[in-house]
Amino acid sequence: MTSVMTLSRALTAATTALLVASAVACAPPEQKSSGGETESGVNAAEATSAQDFGGLEGLVEAAKAEGELNVIALPPDWANYGAIITAFSDKYGIKVNSAQPDASSQDEINAATQQKGRSTAPDVFDLGQSVALANTSMFAPYKVETFDDIPAAFKDADGTWVNDYGGYMSIGFDSSKVPAVTNVNDLLKPEYQGKVALNGDPTQAGAAFSGVLMVALSQGGSADDIAPGVEFFRKLKEAGNFLPVDPTPATIESGQTPVVIDWNYTNASETKKLPSWQVLVPPQSAVAGYYYQAINKDAPHPAAARLWQEFLYSDEGQNLYAQGGVRPVRADNMLADGTIDEAVAAALPVVDGPVTVPTPEQTEAASKYLAENWAAAVG
Repeated sequence: MTSVMTLSRALTAATTALLVASAVACAPPEQKSSGGETESGVNAAEATSAQDFGGLEGLVEAAKAEGELNVIALPPDWANYGAIITAFSDKYGIKVNSAQPDASSQDEINAATQQKGRSTAPDVFDLGQSVALANTSMFAPYKVETFDDIPAAFKDADGTWVNDYGGYMSIGFDSSKVPAVTNVNDLLKPEYQGKVALNGDPTQAGAAFSGVLMVALSQGGSADDIAPGVEFFRKLKEAGNFLPVDPTPATIESGQTPVVIDWNYTNASETKKLPSWQVLVPPQSAVAGYYYQAINKDAPHPAAARLWQEFLYSDEGQNLYAQGGVRPVRADNMLADGTIDEAVAAALPVVDGPVTVPTPEQTEAASKYLAENWAAAVG
């Protein structure tokens, strides 16, 4: 109980933040459906709440008629998405097509652009902050039934985007292959040669962006100065310690990537399969963030996309997120209502000390610096 509330304060205090994975997929030139009319005469692609379908039952009926949902960049081990997808599909009898699970946030946007008008285009997005806020023109405003439960700092007032879950940046490591990591500077030691991987490219992926920010903080930088983080990775590469491999559960379990900088919940999921895998959230350079959930305004399955949002922000969906080691955005309200799984909530990580969550402006400035300097540092 306390752990959820502490994490809530840490994340809320710095307002919103974000970061995530995404995806791309080649698609045949099929045409997307235009979406059927709702009970109130509104096209499904223009519906801004379940009331436009005559209520949740009407939305369910419209979504079932579409029969499919396209998601992208949702690894099964990330935030419990494997279980979430299965639960949604089983509950509503809707087939979920999951494309490119290990892709980046930018890949999600690219896929939507490239596949616009096709039946394979993404219906929904799960994005990091910088990518999400740079592409709001691609989102369809929608307010789920629990919209008022979500703190104002974690949503757009019109429902164009809503934060869904949060966590901390961390270092995961296989204690059977490398010495225990106690702080960021350990990673420069000879014992970690060719062993340190970052989850993605920080110019495209939210997790990698936050990883560089975490490192920057450990080197005296800040959310306003990410340069020390880039310099650290330059030194890491120069020492031969930086491993230019995008880590996945397979690379971790095979031993290819014995040290991984990634979100705590993604790293923590590996401890269930690899007992020697440990997770460190550096207490003096803690970075927290929320991901952004949004509907593609050109979704080929607009009703199913809206039902997916309703499911994610329902008590059932939020508890499934919590089971994945992330803090669901409605955690405080659910705690007060007694609707959150308290055993799961109590197990969520807590950091005692300052926690950094970059503002949209800080993220924009840091993204610009990374675009201009990252490739030269690690290329």
